[in-house]
Amino acid sequence: MARMPRHPAPTPSPFTPLDFQLVLLRRMADHQPLLVDDARRELGVSQGEMREANRRWQAMVRSPRGRGAVARYRSVLGAPEAKIRRQVGDLACEALLWPVPLWPGLRFEVLLAPGGAAVINEWLIRAPGAAGPELRTVEDLAPWSATVDEVGRAFPPAELLEGSAPTRWRLAFEAPDADGVLKAYVGDFTWGLLQEVVPAA
Repeated sequence: MARMPRHPAPTPSPFTPLDFQLVLLRRMADHQPLLVDDARRELGVSQGEMREANRRWQAMVRSPRGRGAVARYRSVLGAPEAKIRRQVGDLACEALLWPVPLWPGLRFEVLLAPGGAAVINEWLIRAPGAAGPELRTVEDLAPWSATVDEVGRAFPPAELLEGSAPTRWRLAFEAPDADGVLKAYVGDFTWGLLQEVVPAA
């Protein structure tokens, strides 16, 4: 009996900067589903496409034959827009920055350890030279309005805490309310961007 010819498996489509934005949004959907839906519609994609982009990203991250983190970001996002020397404690590090069209005032930062062999952090920061929000009271802390660093600098001293999952952080801080009363809060951040603020337990 003749054997049917084998057809090569279809080549998967490239993972694009649009797909990466969907990965960012997928992680934020647990805290801000309405904002994520608005952003997804702005990008012209479905929930299924967002889930598929996240699935493909996780497969790349976990693949034993996958690229290292820096090579993966370069393959998806292209050459970084900027490279910045940054001092982290006693370490002289390099930060690679990429634009994120959904948030023109932000950049996606990959912070490298000295020598570039390891990634210390991956999150959203304010773009160099871009004006950040004016943060005076807790009412100014709207979802997606500020980064971890901005909230920490606005309301010192602040303590960075471990989040509930990878790419998530929490920040414990004190801030005045609308009446000027200082109270304790905890902010939840995903990929470094503020998602919500709740009173400290």
